[in-house]
Amino acid sequence: MNHWLLKSEPSVFSFSDLQRAPESTTSWEGVRNYAARNFLRAMKRGDLAFFYHSNAEPNAIVGIAEIVREAYPDATQFQKRSEYYDARSKREEPLWSTVDVRAREPFARPVTLAELRVTAGLEKMELLRKGSRLSVTPVTADEWKIVCTLGGVSASAD
Repeated sequence: MNHWLLKSEPSVFSFSDLQRAPESTTSWEGVRNYAARNFLRAMKRGDLAFFYHSNAEPNAIVGIAEIVREAYPDATQFQKRSEYYDARSKREEPLWSTVDVRAREPFARPVTLAELRVTAGLEKMELLRKGSRLSVTPVTADEWKIVCTLGGVSASAD
């Protein structure tokens, strides 16, 4: 199993929104960065992801989601009225992918960006790397355990 971090602005789509979605599941659409897209394409059913509230007060990891459907073409790339429309993308060779995620568990308490920055063992976490702005990033097994402990949840999230 791999671990990931998914960023979303809570004013656009929060962890609570995910929990309220039908079956607590939604597609993770609108990713328009090739590196982040490639991470989506690497996700496997059953992988777990931190749900991170960005551009929030405070920025924080607030819960855990599970990948329940592996990468498939993001339909918004073909919808001319969508903010994620991409005229370069062709149905026979789509540029952009999405995965389906399901809410698993909220954190007992949010783990803030400030707290992550000062926690031993997280120094190399992609989220904390200077200049890193990707909305989808991998998380190592050790980072996963540390953050889960800080958030008050089981690292296995079973």
